[in-house]
Amino acid sequence: MRLVLLGCYGPYPPAGGACSGYLLQAEGCSILLDCGNGVLSRLQQHLDFNRLDAILLSHLHADHYSDIMIMRYGLEIAVKEGVRPGPLPLYAPAEPVSEFERLPYKSAYHVRAIIPGEKLQLGAFCVNFTVGVHAVPSMVMRIEAGSKSLVYSGDTEYFSGLEEFASGADLFLCEANYLQSQVDQGLPNHLSAAQAGRAAAAADVKKLLLTHHNPAGNPEAALSEARKEYPAALLAREGETVEI
Repeated sequence: MRLVLLGCYGPYPPAGGACSGYLLQAEGCSILLDCGNGVLSRLQQHLDFNRLDAILLSHLHADHYSDIMIMRYGLEIAVKEGVRPGPLPLYAPAEPVSEFERLPYKSAYHVRAIIPGEKLQLGAFCVNFTVGVHAVPSMVMRIEAGSKSLVYSGDTEYFSGLEEFASGADLFLCEANYLQSQVDQGLPNHLSAAQAGRAAAAADVKKLLLTHHNPAGNPEAALSEARKEYPAALLAREGETVEI
């Protein structure tokens, strides 16, 4: 598997940055994990969006799906002109209902609700989902291709079962929007870097990549905090490619 880091900030990007979006490829199949602000432009530096096989949205907050609302225009034109054979498969949680119902647009997308616990086969990828803890329903994804595995946290607080779901993953792409002091103060909906590190260590993953950086925060401080729990932790950096 090959992971391209298109955007890794939330809940908004810094100047020149982008929100959550990750291009995952294996055996000629290309899927996009989340599609926040700035991701569509970055995607096209690596792949024509008409060559995507599917998009998976972890949850329906704008920093994870806003560029879906722009990509739809290009997809609709491509279908009309015969560049694409049909709508692009788009998978997302069914709630909030008001947000889910905004996703279909003419012939751009074939929208399907993600069912927790289901397995999807998308070309080379087998995808499993479990529910995280967030302000809206948010899916943690485990994606396997051959013998390789990626677990993507989406946005979530710590919850019992996270380590089991991530167990043995080759790459754990995990949000770390907070420092532990912020979680201790009661800030909700996200993991601290320390929690991400502890989860990675307990799950015995092969690599931890911290993402969903707070643009007003200090990613290097987050990395230092995570490394106290998981010494090999790394920061997601936009534009980099990770071979899994």
